[in-house]
Amino acid sequence: MVKILKSLLRRVADVVAPARVPAQAPQPTASPSRPRHVPTHERGRQIEYCPDLDGDADPGEIVWTWVPYEDDPTQGKDRPVLVVGRSGRTVLGLMLSSKDRRDGEHNWLPLGTGAWDREDRPSWIRLDRVIEVDHDGIRREGAILDRSRFDEVAARLRQEYGWR
Repeated sequence: MVKILKSLLRRVADVVAPARVPAQAPQPTASPSRPRHVPTHERGRQIEYCPDLDGDADPGEIVWTWVPYEDDPTQGKDRPVLVVGRSGRTVLGLMLSSKDRRDGEHNWLPLGTGAWDREDRPSWIRLDRVIEVDHDGIRREGAILDRSRFDEVAARLRQEYGWR
């Protein structure tokens, strides 16, 4: 019941007072069937930690959703994404990878292991590509990223991409 009420209140709030997006940021066009990605510096915004495993994707949670491939946005795969913000109904996230070749790569930050990976593999997070997904396109909540690791991600977004 709480989930339904939150969803209804969010929809009413979006109609009455749509979320403000910085002037330089493109308007989101994500839909449940077609997430999109934008360079992180073009999507800079305020970032805060407020996870709440209530059925909605909140900053600080790792959720699962379909993520388009960068070289062919018509294809992609289901993967974990760290929620770093919202813009109305659009969830802003950073994708995770368990590929160890990411270690030491520019724009990839090591996160270590967590409940989002059943095999307990270490993960890396991509900082330079924000994934925009309609909140109905989130398949499931996976885990809460602990505050210290979230703060490390936020510090890098602030330092390198102009987030506040």
